Amino acid sequence: MQTFEELFTQTHKNNERAFIPFIVTGDPDYETSLEIAKLLVDNGADALEIGFPFSDPVADGPSVQNADIRAFESGMNLEKSFKLLKELREYTEKPFGLLLYYNIVYKYGIDAFYEKLAEIGVNGILIADLPPEEADDVIKAANKHGIQQIFIVSQATNNERLAHITDIVSGYIYVASVMGTTGARSEVETDTTDLIERVRSHTDLPLCVGFGISKPEHVKEVINSGADGAIVGSALINIIEENLDNKDKMYSEIIDFVDEMKQATKL
Repeated sequence: MQTFEELFTQTHKNNERAFIPFIVTGDPDYETSLEIAKLLVDNGADALEIGFPFSDPVADGPSVQNADIRAFESGMNLEKSFKLLKELREYTEKPFGLLLYYNIVYKYGIDAFYEKLAEIGVNGILIADLPPEEADDVIKAANKHGIQQIFIVSQATNNERLAHITDIVSGYIYVASVMGTTGARSEVETDTTDLIERVRSHTDLPLCVGFGISKPEHVKEVINSGADGAIVGSALINIIEENLDNKDKMYSEIIDFVDEMKQATKL
């Protein structure tokens, strides 16, 4: 299993940066979401960020919310999400991490959840609604089970809080390019470059930019600004939603999309 550290070392060596698409387990159904994940890693994705469907995804916009609804309507649940991750790990050595909400972890049991991720072979986890100041229990579990605990920073993160995050984060830092929820946007915030530079002054860890990244030119822009990777979710999920009645077209458009986005990571 490749680690995030090995991934970013390899992409830099290849004079490129990482492309990391986001999907929701079970969107639009179990088998299709597993096939999409396989298509992504086979056609240019360097790693995956994976969400579990959740009823109250406060950090996510309409595209991911709709993906959650489709997943629930298809019968997706926590155990099926674990099963999908296991099948995916058996298929690929590429790293993948989770982006989900704390209630899922807390209800399952923090230590038991992290133990399960280690058993499956998940590389890391970002809990979107868990403040770093309240993360001691999950950091303890992450360290115990060898899971990298990822945190998110934004324009609103002051330098004192940023210094705290860089002390406890591992794997990479998720840099939110916009204030607000996830969702495809027409352009990248102009302050994103300044944010990348500010975070870089505090850490040598890889920086991956997400929220609103939806076009190859967005990927190129954040890469040229110093990011080590680009995370893309809503634009990909929109392709799924627009082609629910035509799986062949859905898969074809996903392959083309991944290729375009990956090409934009090359320096």
